[in-house]
Amino acid sequence: MGRAKYRNMRWDKAARRRLSSEQGTILKDWGGRIPIALIYPNTYYVGMSNLGFQTIYGLLNSYDNIVCERVFWEKDKKSIESGRPLDDFAVLAFSISYELDYFNVVEMLRSSATPLFAADRSAAHPLVIAGGPCITANPDPLSPFFDCFAIGEGEAILPAMIEALLRGCEESEKWIRGSRNELLRALSSLPGVYVPSLHDRTPICRQWVRNIDDFATSSVILTPQTELGDMFLIEVARGCRWGCRFCLTGFLFRPFRYRSLDNLLAQAENGLKYEKRIGLLGASPFDHPEIEELVARLQQMGAEMSISSLRIRPLSRVALRGLVESGTQTLSLAPEAGSERLRKIINKGVSEKDIIEAIELVTEQPPKQLKLYFMIGLPTETEDDIDEMIELTLSLKGRIDRRRAGTHLTLTIEPFVPKAGTPFQWLPMTSDRILSHRLATLKNSLEPKGIAVRSESVAWSIVQGVLSRGDRRLAPVLARMEGKSLSSWHRALAEFSLGADFYIGREIPVDERLPWANIVSGVDLDYLKRELERARIGEETPPCPLAECQECGVC
Repeated sequence: MGRAKYRNMRWDKAARRRLSSEQGTILKDWGGRIPIALIYPNTYYVGMSNLGFQTIYGLLNSYDNIVCERVFWEKDKKSIESGRPLDDFAVLAFSISYELDYFNVVEMLRSSATPLFAADRSAAHPLVIAGGPCITANPDPLSPFFDCFAIGEGEAILPAMIEALLRGCEESEKWIRGSRNELLRALSSLPGVYVPSLHDRTPICRQWVRNIDDFATSSVILTPQTELGDMFLIEVARGCRWGCRFCLTGFLFRPFRYRSLDNLLAQAENGLKYEKRIGLLGASPFDHPEIEELVARLQQMGAEMSISSLRIRPLSRVALRGLVESGTQTLSLAPEAGSERLRKIINKGVSEKDIIEAIELVTEQPPKQLKLYFMIGLPTETEDDIDEMIELTLSLKGRIDRRRAGTHLTLTIEPFVPKAGTPFQWLPMTSDRILSHRLATLKNSLEPKGIAVRSESVAWSIVQGVLSRGDRRLAPVLARMEGKSLSSWHRALAEFSLGADFYIGREIPVDERLPWANIVSGVDLDYLKRELERARIGEETPPCPLAECQECGVC
């Protein structure tokens, strides 16, 4: 038996086992259809926990003349549904949520017969496209690899893009009908579609859905092989009202939009056919104006509930009680900073009094586990701010233990990374030496007190920062990488005479043209500058109203 045939047999057995554990898998015959590989450049476990990825999968497969299959960053790099390699598809569509997955993007393209750089492709090669939060923020580091990008929300962009693809692609040995440039020109004329090779600096405006009730954003495929494998996921709201100045979601997913109660209940009713637990997702689900009614109605339906995250303010006693009574065992709160001063700088919108009151509310119906999210390296942070974080955490643990000994407290610590499109996009990162020192201080002070401290890698956070604020000069660096390692990254940077300090070690003048300047999120640049100035003087900005306003320019 040939080696290739033996490998395929092994893959088929593994694929059958995986598919047999899924509910909702969409299997289509390829005859007469344009095949699209929807690629998540991370593992199946991570990718299938991403509700946006599942939504695009369902949306693409809703078209009768398209067959969409999933591919993940795994050894075989073949589609889950049919086991076909990337070279069999007309379109390679990447969904990219994390900057560190850029390395996997390059590796996956290299594993195919498709040339890595877009300029080297012909009509015989698949069209290579990408979307996702990282792409909407700053596509420049990946721009030499991709034929086009979708800037914004897929539901708003895909219908017109699919029409162009159906006109420009065909089922044959040569995927693209006519010339590749003709198809790219057609795509470049569409709102929200960025074609780097044809771009003339005309702004590309982010596209977004005004009424999210028009699209169901809930689990399409259920599988136990994910972190959230025991629940049916539903998006409660999109965007965030609060405008934390470091946060990508708070600016690139504006405005805040919430689903109607009837829409959510209908999705939940469908989900309860498959799972008893309903996962409510959103940056701030408790900002939904009918959250108490939603939780009560879900309880009446017999649903157990889980929620992605809770803002410290607003926090509903009624909804909290309902969540815990329905079986929620873990709750997460994000103070972000330990000191009042820093929380004002980042526009968190919560005081220490708010945090204490939130803990008191949470411990009325204490969960088994409480997670607190903090950041280190925030702009102007000092050792005093770290000391205040330690004092606050120990104080909160004392209150928790007095209410119910045994609730497990965990801190998750992430270094601040400046993100494109936010008011802090111009500010530098704190050095890895200082970040490591502050992280060690937190662990040494809190872990002996029985508080678990989990943290992101400082070294890889620095890499994330470079990619977040990077430009297209990083594409050859990514292409030069030999495996995903820090040593390979540093060697590749040095080979092209680039350094991390240039990208994240300096404050960028506000009048300097940014690598992502051609991407228009809808938030006025002057508004971002004003928010930066408010941060410098510790002045907070009120949250967005639920109705439209004219402050930032999006609505």
